[in-house]
Amino acid sequence: MESADQMRRARRNVIVLLFAQALLGAQMSMIFIVGGLAGQMLSPNPCIATLPLSMIILGSALSARPLAGFMRRHGRRAGFLLACGAGALGAALAAYGLMAGNFWLFMLSGLLTGIYMAAQGFYRFAATDCAPPEFEARAISWVMAGGLAAALTGPFLVRMTAELTAVPFIATYGAIIGLNLLGPVLFAFLDVPRPQAPTGGAPQGRSLAELIRVPEIAVAMICGMVSYALMNLVMTSAPLAVVGCGFQTSDAANIVSFHVLAMFAPSFFTGNLIARFGSGRIVMLGLAILAAAGAVALSGVELGQFYAALILLGLGWNFGFIGATAMLTRAHRPEERETVQGLNDAVVFTGVFLASLSSGGLMNCMGGSTQAGWNAVNLAMLPFLVLAGAALLWLMLRPRALAR
Repeated sequence: MESADQMRRARRNVIVLLFAQALLGAQMSMIFIVGGLAGQMLSPNPCIATLPLSMIILGSALSARPLAGFMRRHGRRAGFLLACGAGALGAALAAYGLMAGNFWLFMLSGLLTGIYMAAQGFYRFAATDCAPPEFEARAISWVMAGGLAAALTGPFLVRMTAELTAVPFIATYGAIIGLNLLGPVLFAFLDVPRPQAPTGGAPQGRSLAELIRVPEIAVAMICGMVSYALMNLVMTSAPLAVVGCGFQTSDAANIVSFHVLAMFAPSFFTGNLIARFGSGRIVMLGLAILAAAGAVALSGVELGQFYAALILLGLGWNFGFIGATAMLTRAHRPEERETVQGLNDAVVFTGVFLASLSSGGLMNCMGGSTQAGWNAVNLAMLPFLVLAGAALLWLMLRPRALAR
């Protein structure tokens, strides 16, 4: 009976978090479509046009561990509501920065948006809080599948709002404020108990120094970071490359829409693939697909090549990131959950921040042309794919490395 109640609670939470990913998560695709273009419009130097997007990632990296600690003390719902407030405030500040023509204010807004982005990353972990072990991979996968709706909603809202005001994109950020206001309604249905305060005799878990020396944890973090960072590196530059090669903003929005569809559509079966073949093999497949995305992008700058490269980029991210997440959830003890999750997302978003920070410089300041910059972005993927692939191969060759 207890097992049946646990499964009902887990399914309910998955549904709530899936809707949160679908509705609230649409703001991230909106921001990544317009953020670089707005930054280029405001920036005093084209080499720092994507710096506002980098600030979002920096905000995520800085807030991931504190947010995990806040949720440990006050519960998932309180953390998610706090993040919705930060997301709405960040969008309001971005809109004001656009109206004032102030690049630095627009950039600052990204730090607040980053708090929301960090919280969205915890949706996948929250789905496993009440789930039995055999349901964990599927719970993660189903929640991530909510991004499929976000892939349609976000670019659609951009197309509808981008040119509604004299200064482009102000109405887009207004729509983002509205999305965040849906948070209190959605999370009222979330049923994740607040963690109990540890008693004197309760297990305390290992220290951070001990945790990062666990091979499964270290490799899962490396693979998750590389998968997410390389996806962000290329996606951040893609709208600039598309428009810079003579296509329209609507083309960039459509390409990002297909990219985000590819990121989340496989989530309906990624969990089953992990259960059947193991997380290590699925992560390795994801890294191979990311390499294929780079190869297609380097082959030319026709519209079809942009679509193909970004679709492959999304697929590679899905297998690499979800597989690494599943690997991580089985590599720590229950009492270490929040510590490991906070550490993981801090590491992941630090890598994504560095990739995002590099993206604008590679795109706008390498080679003197849009195509040369786009090639530089995609060539930069290679050493990190080699690093992650080598680490994963080492782990898979260790006896019983992926047994947990």
